[in-house]
Amino acid sequence: MKPDDLVTIPDPVDARLGARLAELRAEHGWSLGELADRTGVSRSTLSRAERAEISPTASLLNRLCGVYGRTMSRLLSEVEAEPALLVRAAEQPVWEDRASGFVRRSVSPPHTGLRGELVEGRLGSGADIAYDRPPVPGLEQHIWVLEGALDVTAQDVEHHLDAGDCLRLRVWGPTRFRCSGRDEARYVLAVVLP
Repeated sequence: MKPDDLVTIPDPVDARLGARLAELRAEHGWSLGELADRTGVSRSTLSRAERAEISPTASLLNRLCGVYGRTMSRLLSEVEAEPALLVRAAEQPVWEDRASGFVRRSVSPPHTGLRGELVEGRLGSGADIAYDRPPVPGLEQHIWVLEGALDVTAQDVEHHLDAGDCLRLRVWGPTRFRCSGRDEARYVLAVVLP
């Protein structure tokens, strides 16, 4: 085997750092070209850093931290330790909006470097939640109803979902989730960053 035939495995910290950099760029909705314009760093260097093909220099990280509005210490602390791969059901964080009757369980193990997550949602009968905008424009959502019925409105189109139905959409503007049935609606929401 020749040295060129060997596959280089990225350093785990560089891999987590690259994934976090890609996530930050996606959160801002910037292309590689836009980020290159903002930082003065070439698109190819930025791309290679995000894919952990290179270990970013302090100078490169400083420029990126400047456009992302964070300190280098904060950025590095976000990637220091590998997050848990498994979160037991009893340890999954649950948040309740008592005013609307919405209960949200974060099913996926938390990881800042990944683009997707699973959430379990529960809406009581008659519950109605409206969001004025997505946290990230172009956010991809897959809504799979497990029990009950759910009405989802996006881009002024209402979709009625019964148990077993799945709706996929990209969210650019306001959305609304409404439990239209007599029973609670329970659904899985798969969220994928653009």
